[in-house]
Amino acid sequence: MNLIKTPFGFASSVAEVAAGIDLSGRRAVVTGASSGLGVETARGLAATGAEVTLAVRDIEAGERAAKDITATTGSTTLRVAQLDLTDTASVAAFAAAWDGPLHILVNNAGVMAAPEQYTSQGWELQFATNHLGHFALAAGLHDALAADGAARIVAVSSSGHQLSPIVFDDMNFAFRPYDPWLAYGQSKTANVLFAVEASRRWAGDGITANALMPGAIYTNLQRHTGGRGTGTVPPELFKTPEQGAATSVLLATSPQLEGIGGRYFVDCNETETIDHRGDAPPLHGVARYALDPDGAQRLWTLSETLLQHSRENR
Repeated sequence: MNLIKTPFGFASSVAEVAAGIDLSGRRAVVTGASSGLGVETARGLAATGAEVTLAVRDIEAGERAAKDITATTGSTTLRVAQLDLTDTASVAAFAAAWDGPLHILVNNAGVMAAPEQYTSQGWELQFATNHLGHFALAAGLHDALAADGAARIVAVSSSGHQLSPIVFDDMNFAFRPYDPWLAYGQSKTANVLFAVEASRRWAGDGITANALMPGAIYTNLQRHTGGRGTGTVPPELFKTPEQGAATSVLLATSPQLEGIGGRYFVDCNETETIDHRGDAPPLHGVARYALDPDGAQRLWTLSETLLQHSRENR
């Protein structure tokens, strides 16, 4: 299978990858769209003419972001809706309120290297936020995505997935000492596995899903790390938010990605599969376990079971 290469790269901006794209009449949802990569992704999609819903925890922050996007793009089709990915009832309410087709779903919101915390269901917070909430959202919006016949899901992952596979026997650190980076790593692996299985399972509905590493960017994501992420990324590898969101917008809009799913992109291009840390340049490469179809099916089944138990116990 040949890797997908595009004319864009590390320094490409949202405006560059979206140039000439017309999404008038198309509808998109971007989670975590009140700041950072989310607001720049939403801005890029709005600039193409898409109707964009900013799915946010903080409605006031979302309204401020929408006002800013309108000022810079002229878009009059922005919506703001409340969504808390750690609250299964909030996710269900968002999906139930959606009316009509959905063409693009960008699973952008996330938390990184958070202190040890658990949801009311006992789920580790990073896994619950980064994976389970987005899984439930996509499942709840499935019919709206299927109505389009060519919908795209964009899963924002990270090179941090190389820190840990899914530890199926101890996802919630019941036996292992909690480590914020290992928890982050397995949640980001889950994002890639979701894209693999969603593309396989929903192929008949015309739904494709791809995952990506946006790059190293200073955003609110680093609030638990002193603003420096892992602290190991060289300064020359940092991007602006406009550059960081470019890969998300490319996966959501590029004609080159039509019908393509289950892949992982870095710097606007598909990256190589690796078997050892260091087999690819910094921030590049996707671990083979993150693309494993058996692991993807196992995670999907487990995610369905966890959410079903949550509904039954509400």
